[in-house]
Amino acid sequence: MTVEKGGRRRWLWGGLLAFAVLFAVVAATAWWVYVRPLPLAASSLEVEVPRGASALEAGRHLARQGVGVEPYAFYLLARFSGGGPIIAGYYRVEHGLTMSALLDLLRRGERILETITIVEGWTLAQMRSAIDRHPWVEKTLVGVDEQTLLSAIGAEEALPEGLFFPDTYVFDRKTTDLVLYRMAYRKMQEELLAAWQARDPELPLASPYELLILASIIEKETGRSDERGKVASVFVNRLRRNMPLQTDPTVIYGMGDSFEGKLLRRHLREDHSYNTYTRGGLPPSPICLPGRESLWAAARPEKTDFFYFVARGDGSSEFSRTLEEHNRAVARWRRGRSAP
Repeated sequence: MTVEKGGRRRWLWGGLLAFAVLFAVVAATAWWVYVRPLPLAASSLEVEVPRGASALEAGRHLARQGVGVEPYAFYLLARFSGGGPIIAGYYRVEHGLTMSALLDLLRRGERILETITIVEGWTLAQMRSAIDRHPWVEKTLVGVDEQTLLSAIGAEEALPEGLFFPDTYVFDRKTTDLVLYRMAYRKMQEELLAAWQARDPELPLASPYELLILASIIEKETGRSDERGKVASVFVNRLRRNMPLQTDPTVIYGMGDSFEGKLLRRHLREDHSYNTYTRGGLPPSPICLPGRESLWAAARPEKTDFFYFVARGDGSSEFSRTLEEHNRAVARWRRGRSAP
């Protein structure tokens, strides 16, 4: 009986020891697989997790891109650790990252983001060129005509010029150009509506689109924040008097590719729909992408009795009330002499 009891104890202690050894091996293996820093092909890697990839597929993609992760172990960790789904995109993986930390990174969606800046005063053609050249934009609309572009973004306007808000846009790599156009279009709709709703009730404009047209002219006429309200007042005062706007940027825009860098007197006499010397009122569309300051200047222009202005040559303008004052200002500044 005593011998049997001793044997049982030995078996019991032996089993416990074997279990302890097994547990230690499993724990060490778990640490080795899940807790140790992942070996990388370089000190820092940019990797892609494709759209729709499962945890196992994501693990395989990561391994192929130089991350020392065992795909099935990665799948098991994702399957049994809880948490949200893996988010597709491009990620930066740094040296020292563990498998658990990598999984957390992918679940948080801390992706590499790109930016594109659309500059105030650009034309739509310049915006399209910038988007077409961006290396991380997926191109789907390169070379399409204006009506196709309008249809793609869901716009009801007849012409696309001026419909996109100039700003810096942040996006995931391989975002389509369509997404960017839609973002910029919706942003312009929001900004335009806000300016329109806050407009001067006596403004001689019939619609938000007319405000957008006026804002685009202001954007092209001055880059100075302190003068936008005065420039706006000149055009609003002229509209109220049914005077032609007589603004060079609209003429230049209407000339298109035929403009060679210098506006001549004969160009001001050549009639076309954007020639605000030969035609009254606003041109048929915006002439550029106006920014927020120009939208608000058009909506709430300063109260002045100015009807004319001329560039001084230093970025500022001289404003005049009468044609006689204006002619004197033109003579001063265009002959290179300073004002008295």
